[in-house]
Amino acid sequence: MSIDQRIAELGITLPTPAAPVASYVPAVEANGLLHISGQISFAEDGSLITGRLGEGLDLEAGTAAARRCGIMLLAQMKAALGTLDRVERVVKLGVFVNSHGDFTDQPKVANGASELMQDVFGEAGRHARSAVGVPVLPLGVAVEVDAIVQVRS
Repeated sequence: MSIDQRIAELGITLPTPAAPVASYVPAVEANGLLHISGQISFAEDGSLITGRLGEGLDLEAGTAAARRCGIMLLAQMKAALGTLDRVERVVKLGVFVNSHGDFTDQPKVANGASELMQDVFGEAGRHARSAVGVPVLPLGVAVEVDAIVQVRS
């Protein structure tokens, strides 16, 4: 089964990859690795998922926002590689969570993106990860996730 078939089976529709909003590119392939710039939390309708975890947003909303970041990562991978079948392994995710000072469940929020990668790529989707709480993210979004992916030639 191709990765596109797997995504369809999971009921996921990939959005148009988000264009950069500053002086950077969405992805760079170098030495067998694809480095994907941070993807912010867009809802399915294209609106931003904004807010701070522990202050207006609960864990469920944060996990859903991280999953949406993961879906945008998939869209960026496909745009950069031409096909998701070139993904050999998801190496690392960096997850940034817009958090109130008392919120400490960043790893649980990050699971929204991590579990998506495992659902899509199976064992090759298991990865190293950072989950960091920050006081603010671009455009006030709830979550931002970047990735490093090993690719086939």
